[in-house]
Amino acid sequence: MTDQELGITESKEHSPGEWYAEVVQKAGVADYAPMGGFIVTRPRGYALWERLKNHLDGWFKETGVRNSYFPMFIPESYLEREKDIVEGFDPEVAWVTHGGHDELEERLAVRPTSESIIAPFIAQWVRSHRDLPMRLNQWCSVVRWEATETKPFFRTKEFLWQEGHTAHASAEDAWAETMTRLDQYERLYEEVMAIPGLKGRKPDHDKFPGAETTTTVEALMPDGKSVQASTSHHLGQSFAEAFDITYTDEDENERTAHTTSWGLSWRALGALIMTHSDDQGLVVPPKLAPTQVVVVPIWQADTETEVTEYAADLAAELDGEFRVEFDDRDERNPGFKFNEHELNGVPLRIEVGPNEVADGEATLVHRPDGESEVADREAVVDAVGDALDTVYAKLYAAAEETLEENVREAHGRGEILGTIGRHGGYVKTGWCGDEDCESVIKDEIAAEIVMLPLDEEVEPVHDTCGICEEPAEETAYFAKSY
Repeated sequence: MTDQELGITESKEHSPGEWYAEVVQKAGVADYAPMGGFIVTRPRGYALWERLKNHLDGWFKETGVRNSYFPMFIPESYLEREKDIVEGFDPEVAWVTHGGHDELEERLAVRPTSESIIAPFIAQWVRSHRDLPMRLNQWCSVVRWEATETKPFFRTKEFLWQEGHTAHASAEDAWAETMTRLDQYERLYEEVMAIPGLKGRKPDHDKFPGAETTTTVEALMPDGKSVQASTSHHLGQSFAEAFDITYTDEDENERTAHTTSWGLSWRALGALIMTHSDDQGLVVPPKLAPTQVVVVPIWQADTETEVTEYAADLAAELDGEFRVEFDDRDERNPGFKFNEHELNGVPLRIEVGPNEVADGEATLVHRPDGESEVADREAVVDAVGDALDTVYAKLYAAAEETLEENVREAHGRGEILGTIGRHGGYVKTGWCGDEDCESVIKDEIAAEIVMLPLDEEVEPVHDTCGICEEPAEETAYFAKSY
């Protein structure tokens, strides 16, 4: 790859869509598949997904979740047992009608979600209150045949995700489960991905099909659009009734269980790339970076041996604590290496030249902003740890500032439309609860209610609805979204 090929030619500020596509491809994260709507996830992109997955999977297991795997094909009769699922996903379901040359007796849906294949087995496996709670999760792909333009990780017909499914003895336990998962998603975004999130719930007309309550973590992108970062659904008893998930209580009475489902997809990777990356390429928080530190020796002919040996020893020492690459390629000059590692999102670069060797030091360069610091060779492990913490703090602070500056209040159709049109971001207003009032904004500017506060007892930000002037029931957050 040449220096020219390394560069990002589009601007994040002025052409965010084109810039995003260029970063994804040039940084080796993903490529477009030959079929429209699908992508190929390259090793660097999949490594990001694996690290994200490992954090979340560990937290799930600490809270009683067990992983499983269910077939990707769902019989049509299973899907139809929960009518809301059928109605909610029907336009997006991909169907298998033939196996080889033979027509199937019953169509098979390529899973758009797995409630209708998992719930029947939970019904078989749950008999007594002693079997509850039952917490299952699977990491898999799903297919939703959306007729939208492909945007890697944000909009693809097939995408990777995790989906958790649980059954509980009471509504209180099911709600606690719903919130536990929502809190874990928020923790992932904030602690691992350096992205602050807003927790809330979806309006009734935008709930998961069949759910009592859909909770969400929303993340604001630098272009002013919101990303539904994850969802956790309190399903009540609708699925349990449809699939006969019952249990006997301590008094031998038969009861209907309460269920939940919750999921996070690789849309999180899209949010990560869009939030932190810049016009030099990919930027990745240290906890997710496949390579956290790259050590680059800089030498001339008369200093090559001492510089490369010093740098190699330093890299070897760091390798016990961090994910380290030692870049001693002699066919590439230092400038090319710097640009390449910046493009690929390595959070910290360590430069070692003759001066560092002579002084017993190392120069540490932060990826987000190019800030450099000099560390003593004897204390380099601690210095690198501190530098990576600083890199995370910088990324989080920038994302937090973007969020804080882009939550605004507005009241009145014109003011709401004008505020979103000028600034993007979130606009808070009073809402009467009528979907028609959302449609007024949605039809005009493609912004919708992305979130309502979780606490329904909190007074609305305005006494009246920002659109129709009827009494407001709650606060609605309007935004354009991915």
